[in-house]
Amino acid sequence: MTIMYTSMNHPLRVPLAAEVHSRPFLRLTQSESLTHLAVYTRADTNALSDQTIAQHQTLLSLCTYFGVAAPGIDAHYFFHDFGRFRLKWECHTEFSTYTFAQNHDANADIATAFEQVPLSHIPQEWLRSLQGKVMVAAHVILDAGTAQAEPLLSEMRALFGDGMLVGSKTLQGGEVWTDFAIQSDGFSRFVVRDVNFHEQQAGRLIQRVLEVETYKMMALLGLPHAQQSAPKLNEIEGELATLTAAMVDADNAGAGAGIAMEKSLQNGDDEQALLQQIIGLAARIEKLSLDNSYRFSASQAYFRLVHARINELRENRIEGVPTIGEFMERRLAPAMNTCESISRRAEALAERIAHSNDLLRTRVGIVQEQQNRKILQSLNTRAAQQLRLQQSVEGLSVVAISYYMASLFGYISKGLKAMGVPVNPDIVIGVLLPVIAVGVWLGLRRMHKSMGISHSK
Repeated sequence: MTIMYTSMNHPLRVPLAAEVHSRPFLRLTQSESLTHLAVYTRADTNALSDQTIAQHQTLLSLCTYFGVAAPGIDAHYFFHDFGRFRLKWECHTEFSTYTFAQNHDANADIATAFEQVPLSHIPQEWLRSLQGKVMVAAHVILDAGTAQAEPLLSEMRALFGDGMLVGSKTLQGGEVWTDFAIQSDGFSRFVVRDVNFHEQQAGRLIQRVLEVETYKMMALLGLPHAQQSAPKLNEIEGELATLTAAMVDADNAGAGAGIAMEKSLQNGDDEQALLQQIIGLAARIEKLSLDNSYRFSASQAYFRLVHARINELRENRIEGVPTIGEFMERRLAPAMNTCESISRRAEALAERIAHSNDLLRTRVGIVQEQQNRKILQSLNTRAAQQLRLQQSVEGLSVVAISYYMASLFGYISKGLKAMGVPVNPDIVIGVLLPVIAVGVWLGLRRMHKSMGISHSK
């Protein structure tokens, strides 16, 4: 029974299993010349889909020139033997790599081999039409050698010139020599010597060496961002220090005169102006962090890959020559530390701005609370005054209402007297007037009580 194409499989099982084998190393003989190009395309295309299309179009144009079928648009790896040379192409997130390999004369010396690299078979029109910017261009010579250390060291120094020569014994059967410098032809150079390699160790070693060179350059892309960010951070820090000092000076001046709160109440506009300036600083540091966050994160990721590939080389020292690991520790690590330092500095500055913002907002809130309290006190005072005025008017209201009611009873008693009822209107008014006044006063009190109006003494 086969389950290769049955519904039992997860839809991603086969693609994920193939991903592990998607980037095999080149199978090389003892005498090989290689040219490696890493083309950076992220700066030219913003969308990831557009970048992938551009990379495939570049590969398609090369394949079309030699009459070879190109891979599909979803391919991330391609290998083909073009006869005179072999090509290994890889598509990465930010860049694509082209590694050309060919056999060279085993009897030719290394200097001659560097003059017969496989790039000579590539059309110049295609090189000029590369969609992107060349980030890495390197020539690698794989050579079988059994020379002793001293004459070999002299030969390598003569080959690489006056620069710092870097070399090491690797994988217990090979040697790597380079100076990591870009020569006059625009290419860096690497010499890999097959002293006692086992099967296919040469391909693995050269792939790791080229990955060290590529990831090193990609990691260094963060350094210009760090260098450009340092003056901006200095400026923001200076402005934040000035604003913080202004806040402290304002508090000290107010407290010395014993009128700190009154000064805050009077200078509410100044507090709002300081708050606006701090918000502006927060926006600037946030923009700076957004502009650099991806680049710094990518640089750290590439730096970790460089370390991983160097560890895989299993280097042993050649007397008088620094190893690749030592070179990277002295030259690449400080640049990465600078990027990390700028990133941490930006984060710390953002936190300080946030703390200052919270502090000033608290001060503004306190000032506003004091202003609201004064307003409420003013309203309470005015309400009390109105209540006292109302109470003073209330007595006049009782007199007025009592007068009108007494007048009504006077008219009634006069009417009754005119009808022959023996009633004295003056006596009736005199008797009822106190009763009417007390009734009106009690009625107003009950009405005020029902409305929740208290009578303060």
